[in-house]
Amino acid sequence: MSTGQAWVELVGDLVVARVRGEPTEQLLRETQEKVLFLVSDAGRGRVLYDTLEMTPPPVDVPWSQRQLDEKQGSAFGEGDYRFFYNDMVAAIKWLTE
Repeated sequence: MSTGQAWVELVGDLVVARVRGEPTEQLLRETQEKVLFLVSDAGRGRVLYDTLEMTPPPVDVPWSQRQLDEKQGSAFGEGDYRFFYNDMVAAIKWLTE
């Protein structure tokens, strides 16, 4: 098991959150807080979560992410979202159109 790491940054008009290794509930919570801060502070509403190098965590971690997503939904309001698997180009294209 590799220790999880996360980076959140502005890339053009996107907030990009990259997660590598095995995330913990705390890492996901901290990542979410950074994403919400940049969305609010920089006025960016387009978020890309890059999990291509993430190791699947124990089942309790995704459940905690679900709770964070519910809070995020209230922060972003209702909107479009989509999942892309192993297709970064298509994800960025969809976000920037």
